[in-house]
Amino acid sequence: MEIVTASMEDVDTIVDLWVQLAAGQRAHGSHLFGDRNRTAVRETVVQRVVAENVLVANVDRRTVGFVMVTIDSGRYEQDERRGIIENIFVEPAYRNQGIGSELLDSAEDRLRSTGADILALEAMADNESARQFYRAHGYGPHRIELEKPTENDTL
Repeated sequence: MEIVTASMEDVDTIVDLWVQLAAGQRAHGSHLFGDRNRTAVRETVVQRVVAENVLVANVDRRTVGFVMVTIDSGRYEQDERRGIIENIFVEPAYRNQGIGSELLDSAEDRLRSTGADILALEAMADNESARQFYRAHGYGPHRIELEKPTENDTL
């Protein structure tokens, strides 16, 4: 297994993996559609690949996972430079083999090398296995997002 910086030749595979990720996250309450967002995701993946902010995991020359990274460039000044880890995904058949950990470690290294002081990521509140994975790698809650439907009996 090897972790490498993604190239333009990887874009379609990464988009396919992202669609799988989005479909799986719907079981945990995500509102994102996988296939319906294929075009928008492809644009984002191309931008991130060009910026060398996508890493892929290859096993026997087959891409089985990916992670995207970026430095938070929000419109507000902050006292720390936040590195954001996004969309880490490993195909189910390749999980529990250390590939996700290698992707995460490589993403962290990439962000540190670009000046990140703090590393941040998100997981669905209902996705206990993802939350457990991140806790095992030293991540803890920083901010909690809450939501409710607009049609709610507490209004």
